Amino acid sequence: MPTISIFYGITIMMRQRDKEHNPPHIHATYGEYWAVFLIRDGARIEGKFPKRAETMVKEFIDKNKTQLLEMWESGNFKKLEGLK
Repeated sequence: MPTISIFYGITIMMRQRDKEHNPPHIHATYGEYWAVFLIRDGARIEGKFPKRAETMVKEFIDKNKTQLLEMWESGNFKKLEGLK
């Protein structure tokens, strides 16, 4: 699973898209925590994440939504700048 970004100890990853893998989403890890977040609205749909880290993931998604959706559709993954 390609790593898209790393910031504040949070790793953002995305799998290759296929018909069975919708809706568009990212995977995030933070220490022992992992979760899956929808690109559409940042909603956590699986896993557990600390509140502050989840807020940062949602901010990252909001900042990079267009690029994340393009990567989801094309399968051409690239590194994105994390939060500062």
